[in-house]
Amino acid sequence: MLLKPEEVSWALEQEIKNYNESSSLESVGYVLRFGDGIARVWGLDDVMMSELVEFSNGTLGMVLNLEADNVGVVLFGSEKGIKEKDIVKRTGKICSVPVGEALLGRVVNPLGDPIDGKGPLGKTETRPIENQAPNVMERKPVCEPVETGIKAIDAMIPIGRGQRELIIGDRGTGKTTLILDTIINQKNKGIACIYVAIGQKDSTISRFIAILEEHGAMEHTTVVVASAADPAPLQYIAPYAGTAMGEYFMYKGQHAICFYDDLSKHAQAYRQLSLLLRRPPGREAYPGDIFYLHSRLLERSAKLNEEKGSGSLTGIPVIETQANDVTTYVPTNVISITDGQIYLESDLFYAGIRPAVNVGISASRVGGMAQTKAMKKVAGSLRLDLAQYRELAAFTQFGSELDEATQARLTRGERMVEILKQDKFSPYKSENIVMIVFVGIKGYLDDIPLPLVKTFEKEFFAYMNKEHKNIPETIASTGLLEEKTAKALNEAIQKFVELFKTRHKL
Repeated sequence: MLLKPEEVSWALEQEIKNYNESSSLESVGYVLRFGDGIARVWGLDDVMMSELVEFSNGTLGMVLNLEADNVGVVLFGSEKGIKEKDIVKRTGKICSVPVGEALLGRVVNPLGDPIDGKGPLGKTETRPIENQAPNVMERKPVCEPVETGIKAIDAMIPIGRGQRELIIGDRGTGKTTLILDTIINQKNKGIACIYVAIGQKDSTISRFIAILEEHGAMEHTTVVVASAADPAPLQYIAPYAGTAMGEYFMYKGQHAICFYDDLSKHAQAYRQLSLLLRRPPGREAYPGDIFYLHSRLLERSAKLNEEKGSGSLTGIPVIETQANDVTTYVPTNVISITDGQIYLESDLFYAGIRPAVNVGISASRVGGMAQTKAMKKVAGSLRLDLAQYRELAAFTQFGSELDEATQARLTRGERMVEILKQDKFSPYKSENIVMIVFVGIKGYLDDIPLPLVKTFEKEFFAYMNKEHKNIPETIASTGLLEEKTAKALNEAIQKFVELFKTRHKL
């Protein structure tokens, strides 16, 4: 077969014309050494801080140290299959998570991957886990309440939308139960809840989710899980991922609450990473930036102004203390960042006062701004009365004789403590809290024997809903306790007290 020269030249021309150079450049590095969830990588000269990189076995990692001759990368998955001199690829992406309504009702890991067996997430957007907090001009004062349904908190230590309120106490004093009650009480209130479980046992987290499902509260909740079995890098990014999910709602003009349970274990996970990355240790072997770790997280909680949509993100961090000591490094750091704390005391818990809130140490730096006017009116003197009662109760242990005024104050205090006790998973409506606190501070319980106070409360609510339904409805709809309503409430209580005494032969 003879080839003609013109055919050859035409074929070459066509090849040259249609030639498309498709080679691409990738920025890669090589593993120098690895172990304990940390890899040292050489060659990634142009990598960004907090950028995701991919290892040869498909595991993702995040860049945390940028040094002169290598970068420190924390691994988000298994080290199995990774060897020295393996290639590490840049992804060009800062660590981000999926956000949106599709995450409500789901259980995800800190990277946003579903782990509840309910299939893939629906339509989502993505947000970087680290984000700048709203500046002062973008915020407005906290002015709307987050109703927890817990009498002691809503009456004395109110939480507002956009506030950061710390829950602090020893292990087993009811910190997680407070969170459960608060989440259950947000049902049908238009507030999305994000619960971040850090360093807890898988069985504990499963029980928590089961309780939420049992009370129908999972529909408005996202659970972000970084359990004790997960590597420290996942525990480190978990609260930031949860905050990014909450910020989605805040910037849409909606409301969200993020619970971090707990930041003690988060600080320990970060200490582990920092020491393995050879960062210099400071007090209690924590790195120097341990304060910044939590301040940049909690400063993202805010109440936005009207121009930004009036959305809010409320932060509820949890800190576990050892032997009721709130003066150690991490607790004092977080107390100084937050707008108040709810201190749960083990002595009160074991004495049967539950929730075991110590009114003396607990505080809300937002105060009455985060309460309805009705609640503020009836509960204004409650904190002081209880503090005085505790002081008197401690004094009377010496067995001294008491005058009538002191005895009356002790009697009133005992009954106020009794009505503030509450069973778990049974949050109260705001108007019911207003009414029962009103009953207590007006002295209607003083003649009721202490063992019958709980019975009185139960029968009182049933009586009000049946005979005087308009009173709680007025308090609920207006948020006020006007003179006319207060007078009607007084009359209703007087009638009920007579009925109660007759029924129980007092």
